[in-house]
Amino acid sequence: MTKPPTPPSWRKPVGMLAILGIILLWAILIVSASEYIGQMHILAQAVIYLVAGIIWIAPLRPLLIWIETGSFKAPPLP
Repeated sequence: MTKPPTPPSWRKPVGMLAILGIILLWAILIVSASEYIGQMHILAQAVIYLVAGIIWIAPLRPLLIWIETGSFKAPPLP
């Protein structure tokens, strides 16, 4: 016997919208600082944009865990 498919969780679309919101807010923050960043040396700009391009990923881990489990903490390893 096969199990009937489980209905999709409401957390997935809400989580997707939250991810898009985080990306939008982070992009607005970085663009608003671009006037100041643009006045810096090109290597400093590269480092700032590199770090800014990576750091937005940090809040996504707990959000992705919540989407899958319903809790912001990672489940214990078996």
